[in-house]
Amino acid sequence: MTAIGLMSGTSRDGIDAALIRTDGEGAIKRIDFRSEPYDDLFRDRLASACRRAIDMAAPAADSMIDDVAAELTERHARIVAGWDADVIGFHGHTVAHRPDRGWTWQIGDGAALARQTAIDVVADLRSDDVAAGGQGAPLLPVYHRALTRGLEKPTGVLNLGGVANLTLIGADGSLVAFDTGMASALIDDWMQLNGAGSFDANGDAAGAGRVNEAVVTAMLDHPWFDQPPPKSIDREDFTLEPVRGLALEDGAATLTAFSARAVALALQVTAARPARLIVAGGGRRNATLMRMIEEATGVEVEAADLHGWNGDAVEAEGFAYMAVRSLRGLPISFPGTTGAPREMTGGTLHRH
Repeated sequence: MTAIGLMSGTSRDGIDAALIRTDGEGAIKRIDFRSEPYDDLFRDRLASACRRAIDMAAPAADSMIDDVAAELTERHARIVAGWDADVIGFHGHTVAHRPDRGWTWQIGDGAALARQTAIDVVADLRSDDVAAGGQGAPLLPVYHRALTRGLEKPTGVLNLGGVANLTLIGADGSLVAFDTGMASALIDDWMQLNGAGSFDANGDAAGAGRVNEAVVTAMLDHPWFDQPPPKSIDREDFTLEPVRGLALEDGAATLTAFSARAVALALQVTAARPARLIVAGGGRRNATLMRMIEEATGVEVEAADLHGWNGDAVEAEGFAYMAVRSLRGLPISFPGTTGAPREMTGGTLHRH
């Protein structure tokens, strides 16, 4: 089947769209990829929607969030204009993730997207897992396993978006996956707060700064890190308060070290140490973050592009892949990846 995957990630930087052909198992052919950045105004509106949603007891109608969701859907429809496909895997945008309360909330109207594109849409891919007692995240491990066929095992795939998540694929194909903590979210917020751009390009600010070890230690003392996997986290669970008052470069270095050492903590609780970490997502372009991860973990760190992947497209491709799996009734979440009670499919199909 030909499938489109759409992803608006926790970094809030824009929409990624991938067009692939796949059977939802081992066959994957990349056809095209597009990315559209959000303008500052919409990024601010999206951030406001997230802050409002995280304070709510449960997802509910809200005029501001609903307006953002409608515009988000229209932006997703525009980016796929001219593409023809059998199905769209539509992630939407996570405005709040609270599996501890029994819900996760991705805004975006799958039915409207199907009407606007005249293509069937599979949306709401996380809710079934959460309703069954799972974390609803991460969902990409089954796609990571397909991508790493033929590579030495055990191996790890590390996605560095706003939040970081790790997939470990065993020699027998077994999957263990969970969020490790923040990746670029706090670093981006810090740069924006200081009027130094929307992100730390190449990690240059962090590379010029000094890590405040006391702050890193305090941040890693958060009780979430003591929870056993599978586990997931919301972007809003950590703030910039611990680094307020630091110089720009020192704050960037400290937040980058926090992200890197959280990955090292994650590897300490896994049974099999991977031979390598293949890194996808925008964070792979942050040379300081990549260096700090390699130093903290003692594991070789490689950009996904070195394996012939498009490191920017992996998440979008993954949601195209999972839409096909959903249509075929194949599992997209597993006990070892989300804590679901059994292998589960998921998603809601909207016919055009």
